[in-house]
Amino acid sequence: MYFNDTGRLVKIHPATQAHGCVVNKEPIKPLEEREFILPEGTYAWIKMWDYEEFGLSILVSPITDKS
Repeated sequence: MYFNDTGRLVKIHPATQAHGCVVNKEPIKPLEEREFILPEGTYAWIKMWDYEEFGLSILVSPITDKS
């Protein structure tokens, strides 16, 4: 789960789904929670960018200890 406490929209980076996460790809509104479903046996590696004029973007990528 991710809770958007930034006060801004957070866009989902396209690689999030390409890397195997199941998520609603609509931007996450302020004070909204979003569930990221990861493949079994993985945990989330998370990166967020602030593109200032284009907004925030979050990448959630499933990884394992073997990655």
